[in-house]
Amino acid sequence: MKKINLTIENRHNLKGYIFLVPWIIGFSLFLAYPLVHSLILSFSQITDFGNLTMHFVGLEHYMKAFVWDIRFIPRFMESATDAFVDTPILVIYSLFLAILLNKNIKMRGIFRAIFFLPVLLGTGMIMQQLLGLNIDETAQRTLGMDQHMLGDTMMARSITLSHTFIAYLGPDFGDIVQNILDRVSTILWRAGIPILIFLSALQGIPISLYESARCDGGGEWEMFWSITLPMISPAILVNVVFTLVDSFTSIDNSVMTFMLDVAFGEIQLGYGSALGWIYFIFILMSIGLAFLIMRRFVFYAGEK
Repeated sequence: MKKINLTIENRHNLKGYIFLVPWIIGFSLFLAYPLVHSLILSFSQITDFGNLTMHFVGLEHYMKAFVWDIRFIPRFMESATDAFVDTPILVIYSLFLAILLNKNIKMRGIFRAIFFLPVLLGTGMIMQQLLGLNIDETAQRTLGMDQHMLGDTMMARSITLSHTFIAYLGPDFGDIVQNILDRVSTILWRAGIPILIFLSALQGIPISLYESARCDGGGEWEMFWSITLPMISPAILVNVVFTLVDSFTSIDNSVMTFMLDVAFGEIQLGYGSALGWIYFIFILMSIGLAFLIMRRFVFYAGEK
């Protein structure tokens, strides 16, 4: 039997394909069929839920989302605005903290664990209780809560400015301050994984580069812009993509809760599938736009 001689590059590629096999099998078995079925369902209307009998309606659900349903567009614009505003703030904040945590300070491991702790605690139900998220319409109907009861519940769950302080600031400026506090608290809870990614990137920068820069008279500010930022630019791209996806699919995202309420609360599976595909395509376009904007700024050490 003839022995197959593989180059080092081909061996590394083969190892990569082997690691991809479990994901390919899992995607084919558990995601491919639901994905295709939901696409078909978005162009159809279910006439018999027992046998899942569908009637083709074309683009009716998509037209309903953009033309007839007045609930979707405001939620969609709110989610897009939050994602595009929070992403640069969170990336800059995570980079700042990662640089500090990468310094040789006492109890560095404890500080790292503290900043990563929200990742472990910030699961769906815990995050919902801590941030005082709005209860969707289905839950309100199920619990039989009126607006007064709902307001009291949310006031107990969330940290808000006092009425006296809001009256002193004025209603308009008070709302701005409250929105900033809500956004900052959310960013603090979501910064754990971006900080971890930046830490791994910072620790991968060769120390010899900084030593050479110091010998040439370079200061901390020059080394940051000439060495640190270019070397961690791939990590910045990863964090931008991760933060966008995390924001679009977070527990407090109004579009996600609206889609669940439409599909399973109002039992409109076809319309819910159409909303899901609209949102999915928008997320792909946002990630593609991030790649197009940042690809000219990303530096890979292996490139010439």
